[in-house]
Amino acid sequence: MLPKSSVLLLTLFICYFTQEVGAQVSLTMENVVEVYKGDSAVIRCQYSFAQHPTMVMVQWFVRGPGGRRVRISYSDLSMQKVDENTTYTDRISIAGDTSAENLTVVDVTLSDEREFFCQVNGLAAGNGEGRTHLKVFNPPEPPVIEAVDSGVSVTNPLPSKIATCETREGFPKPNITWYRNREPLLPKNGQVNVVTLVTRGPSGLFTIESELQYKVARDDGEAVFSCEVSYHVPGAIRTAESRGVNVTVHYPTFNVEMWKDSPKGLVKEGDTVEIRCQGDGNPPPTFTFSREQEPDVGLEAEGKVLVLKDVTRRDSGMYRCQALDLDSENTDVGASLQLAVNYLDPAVVIPKDSEIMLKGESLTATCNALSSLETSTVWFKDGVEIRRGHVMLLQDATFDTAGRYECEVTVPDIPGLHTSGSVHIIVHGAPELRDVEREVPMMERVGKWLNLTCEARGFPRPVITWNVTGSPNSREVVKKETEDVAQSILTLKVTMDTVATCSATNMMGADTKNYTITSIPIVTPTARKDAVDNSGVMIVIIIISLLLVAILGSVLYFLYKKGKLPCGRSGKQEISKETTNKDNIVVEMKAEKTEKTEKTVLLKGVNGNNKPPSDQYTDLHK
Repeated sequence: MLPKSSVLLLTLFICYFTQEVGAQVSLTMENVVEVYKGDSAVIRCQYSFAQHPTMVMVQWFVRGPGGRRVRISYSDLSMQKVDENTTYTDRISIAGDTSAENLTVVDVTLSDEREFFCQVNGLAAGNGEGRTHLKVFNPPEPPVIEAVDSGVSVTNPLPSKIATCETREGFPKPNITWYRNREPLLPKNGQVNVVTLVTRGPSGLFTIESELQYKVARDDGEAVFSCEVSYHVPGAIRTAESRGVNVTVHYPTFNVEMWKDSPKGLVKEGDTVEIRCQGDGNPPPTFTFSREQEPDVGLEAEGKVLVLKDVTRRDSGMYRCQALDLDSENTDVGASLQLAVNYLDPAVVIPKDSEIMLKGESLTATCNALSSLETSTVWFKDGVEIRRGHVMLLQDATFDTAGRYECEVTVPDIPGLHTSGSVHIIVHGAPELRDVEREVPMMERVGKWLNLTCEARGFPRPVITWNVTGSPNSREVVKKETEDVAQSILTLKVTMDTVATCSATNMMGADTKNYTITSIPIVTPTARKDAVDNSGVMIVIIIISLLLVAILGSVLYFLYKKGKLPCGRSGKQEISKETTNKDNIVVEMKAEKTEKTEKTVLLKGVNGNNKPPSDQYTDLHK
């Protein structure tokens, strides 16, 4: 290995050209001067003499066509001159001193890339010559990449055209490199080919067109392809990268996926079912659909979707889709799907439709529906849930047991799948009157109208009849009937003591109810006056009786004090007996007074009622 000092000297020798002639003059120039097209270039020529020259002449030359030299300027100690009629006459200038001279070229063009010679002549002091190569650069435009429009198949045996890359107006000639996912693609036989077309325009600038031919694989559909242009500039090499492009890669189908797209969840009869197929080939293949039970019968599909409308349990089975891919060597590429259509048959209720029961009997009713899944049953009566389960037991039937019972069968796993049935229970029995009382006593004034109600329940529906003994004025004003209830209202005018009998009968028996009406006579004004007079007489009699008793008591007491009455035991007993009689008299007076008070109250009740008897009316619903 060379020492560092030798390497440095070698480098200086390469960068600078030093020429000595007769060891009398030394001349130094740069080997290369680099400049952008359109800029100005300065070429420096340095010289020195071993002895002082009396005169120095400096001439500049360029290498012209055919290799001959063409002088473009001349200078000495007294003058500087640019030669006429050259391509540099108007574009160069000279500046210098006794040890150097600089040649400046403005508006550099591509044709200026050549050798420039500096010739120095000191006459007796010696002469010398040096040269500099002027290099001109023009950066190209950014690269433009275009991918192929059509897809590229992996089944092509040779590399296929993938994309083109173009860069324009560059100098010197730029280079194009291809990349896949930022990794350079190097030419490889049977795998990577790069075809390059170089064009140089009238201006001398280069246009490079590069075509990438590549043998694609399945994963190249996701790969990003790009190109990069590299070009020289003064003192460096630069690059410009294009945008990335994707290529459509065609490859055959190897795997097919088949699934039920709708409805979500389990399928029930009446649903619209969509079955989809998808393959991993590109472009996506078309499919044919069939059932395993009928493999030769094609099913009409919309592209890759099979639509089954209003399905039934007969649509259950194995379905298959077959890929039709012309690029695939394997023609048996497909997938299968098992479709289960769940169902729920109409509910079967036993007993069917209607059932007749006798009061007190028991009945077991069942409600079942054939289903592909587990079911749940609920019984309702009048919209109210009464039992859960397939079996309903009715015990000790009453008239309230009668009615319509509905059962609803559902499939818990499939909301919306349900069915229902019903049974009408009829309870036969003798009539039953609504009221507990069978004997209804009443006291009503004569002339009053009464409403007597009779309502009975039974099946067959009872017939209500009235039997009135007494008051002749009566009629039925209301008659209502339902399936097992009959109601009748009788209007009656009280004229005397009356017995109204309501009878409810059917083929199973009868029930009766009696209204016993005691009439209250109407009290007239004359009767009221006689009653008042009689009351006054009774009062007078009572007062007189009291006075007589008082007098008798006083006389007896007086005789006792005078000793006129005997004082023996027998006498005492007689007095006691008399006293007892006195007490009896007082008691009888009190009883008479009580009777008088009752009569007075009765009279007040009669006189206090200002309404005439004919306006008094009672509605009895007992």
